Amino acid sequence: MINTKVYAILEYMSKLEQNKFQKFVLSPYFNKSEELVSLANALLGHINSGSKKDMDKELLWKQLVPKKPYDDVRFRKFCSDLLKLAEDFFVLEMLESNPLHKATYLMEAVGKKKMQRLFNSSMRSARRYSDQQQHQSADYFYFQYNIEKNYYNLTDSDSKRTEKTNIEDIILNLDYFYLAEKLRLLCSVISRQSIVSHEYKLLFKDEIIQYISQHNFEQIPAIAIYYQVYLTQTNAEQEEHYFRLKKYLKEYSLLFPQTEANEMYSFAMNYCIRSFNKGKKQFLQELFDIYVDLLDKEIIFSEEGELSPWHFKNIILTALELGHYDWSENFVISFKDQLPEEFRRNAVTYNLGQIYFYKKEYQKVIEQLRNVEYEDLAYNLDSKTMLIFTYYELDEIDPLYSLFESFRVYLNRHKDIAPQRRKRYLNLIRFTKKLTKVRPGDRKSLEKIQAELETTDGTVGQKWLREKLAELNG
Repeated sequence: MINTKVYAILEYMSKLEQNKFQKFVLSPYFNKSEELVSLANALLGHINSGSKKDMDKELLWKQLVPKKPYDDVRFRKFCSDLLKLAEDFFVLEMLESNPLHKATYLMEAVGKKKMQRLFNSSMRSARRYSDQQQHQSADYFYFQYNIEKNYYNLTDSDSKRTEKTNIEDIILNLDYFYLAEKLRLLCSVISRQSIVSHEYKLLFKDEIIQYISQHNFEQIPAIAIYYQVYLTQTNAEQEEHYFRLKKYLKEYSLLFPQTEANEMYSFAMNYCIRSFNKGKKQFLQELFDIYVDLLDKEIIFSEEGELSPWHFKNIILTALELGHYDWSENFVISFKDQLPEEFRRNAVTYNLGQIYFYKKEYQKVIEQLRNVEYEDLAYNLDSKTMLIFTYYELDEIDPLYSLFESFRVYLNRHKDIAPQRRKRYLNLIRFTKKLTKVRPGDRKSLEKIQAELETTDGTVGQKWLREKLAELNG
């Protein structure tokens, strides 16, 4: 049972949703089957028990239909019907969560039924909810379009050909929706094409870009932002597009749902990372500024108020690279409780170790990392890498060589590490070992190591290795 669709969909429900769903199933308007009530209660009970043991179908059947022998076809029908009820429940929950949806559908129903006495009240409700709408993504204009279209139908505008109608508003909102959504998807396609080579057929792409370039859409943030994203992707050398995008994000990002705002910022962050990798060092500060803006506006947090451990790590690394050591420590203290509980210990321990490393407080690094075995593979690899750096900096050769061996065993034992990734860490061990054996000032040996490092395909810690080579070279 635990592998069935109906069990899986019930597992996604929160405790509050479970309680509401049980009431939903009890409603005779939606369900008249007592067997489905029993099945829902049994499955939810098993989910909440935390048991990993599968449920026996025939025992379940006895709870549903105690006086009849097991009928697999009918049992599958019960499961299918309960799945349909769960799907209907989620649809209604989505409808309840958005009053504008409800008002729009009410207008449509009033129009179809020609309920003239409800025309004005349904229209007022729709406009009121529209005015209260905080977000102005492409969907906002889609609902504005629907409101105006329903108003047009309610007032029987087709038959009043000599009167001024709202048809211009209908078309304008439809155009805004189309332009904003088309741009959003176009930016997504361009981003994907940098990873996967695939030709997408996009109608009117050139015509849309040309039209937007010739008109000012700053009053429509969804269009203005995605147009600047498009320009940063296609005219990356012209930095003014990025700075205009940054300006728009600062001014308008709170007008968008959190998920979409995060996506918008990710385009700006990717531009900063690409620019930094091309040698434009000032864009590391730009990346940091974006992180600060995301934190200040709380856009970076999930709906549950949690901060991704990967964002946590990248924010700290960016701050450390800029020399913001005190800021980084304060950040860990301020935001550690907003990390997901299952990642919290790993993330805090590792990132504090990284802060100490940048501050050259190497003994603290060892105290922080030496006796910690991380559950997450990436943290384990990064932690062992940092310990290699630290033992080398302290000239602790015996612990360093011991770590070389244990790390090598770890890399070879864990088959879930991709071969190319394993090779990059083995290269780090190999080159660090070479550094321990070369004499300072031995230019010939150092140049040989340098040349080998530059021609080796992939090595973890290349920046650090180059710094150590430069130090040995005097």
